[in-house]
Amino acid sequence: MLKNIDPALNADVLYALRAMGHGDTLAIVDTNFPADSVARHTVLGELLRIDNLSATRAMQAILSVFPLDTPLQPSVGRMEVMEEPDTITDVQHEVQATIDAAEGRSARMYGIERFAFYEKAKQAYCVIATGETRFYGCFLLTKGVIPPNA
Repeated sequence: MLKNIDPALNADVLYALRAMGHGDTLAIVDTNFPADSVARHTVLGELLRIDNLSATRAMQAILSVFPLDTPLQPSVGRMEVMEEPDTITDVQHEVQATIDAAEGRSARMYGIERFAFYEKAKQAYCVIATGETRFYGCFLLTKGVIPPNA
């Protein structure tokens, strides 16, 4: 156990989040996503899991240590509902609220068509599978920077 580290973050996840650099992307996916086969194409090359958490709770844990990229560009993408790209699902609403709370500002997610999401996830640093059972609980995060102390 570590102090000030969310216990939901296991050692493998912490290692990957720390190893990532500015501009690297992270895929957080639901239980229906082809996580293992997609993860084999990523930089890390293996699937990471936080199986016992919803996408919202996993996002909360990850954002406790993971800086999002600057507000000048979109840094969180969501998988779009097929043939309804403007529809925001309940899980996406919840994750949006979690992102806004973690960032202390509105950080709007951008939509990614389902099959384009699969391809972008293959190009990510890693894939983290959650225990989310609701459809479209899949997100891409772009890592930002931590500024030096002033």
